[in-house]
Amino acid sequence: MTPTGEAHARIVLLAGPSGAGKSRLAGRLHTAYGWPIVNLDDFYKDADAPGLPQHAALGIVDWDDPRSWDAEGAVGALACLIRDGECELPVYDLGASRRVSVVTLRAQPQHLIIAEGIFAAEIVAPLRSAGLLHSAWCVRNRPVVTFVRRLARDLAERRKPPPVLLKR
Repeated sequence: MTPTGEAHARIVLLAGPSGAGKSRLAGRLHTAYGWPIVNLDDFYKDADAPGLPQHAALGIVDWDDPRSWDAEGAVGALACLIRDGECELPVYDLGASRRVSVVTLRAQPQHLIIAEGIFAAEIVAPLRSAGLLHSAWCVRNRPVVTFVRRLARDLAERRKPPPVLLKR
């Protein structure tokens, strides 16, 4: 509720490792309740952004490091969605390692907005301090299940070359 007693949307964060089932859970919540979903992985920085962290062993960008991700942009977009009821969000192509378009997402005041991604935990504090956070959850599974799911998905979607995926 706002200070005037009006309802407003709030954020439910789903964090956890890649392949743990965050997107699957978000999709089920969307189907069951109609809650909008924000894919926080769409806030990765483009591969040519200055200062990206490097994976020492592989000599490539370390996409598992939170510094490869735009936390400020994600928080700003979620705040905009709650404040204005709609917001333009980036669409990121993981295979190309860059943003390729935008999409407009809408939310109603009574909605919970599901924001899911591997770096979701990074924005708990700013969302909480802004009064936008409903709750935050960590989705996890057995490590071998998570690894197999991630590898199968990344290969099917051609996110990176197979040798890079196996090494990561």
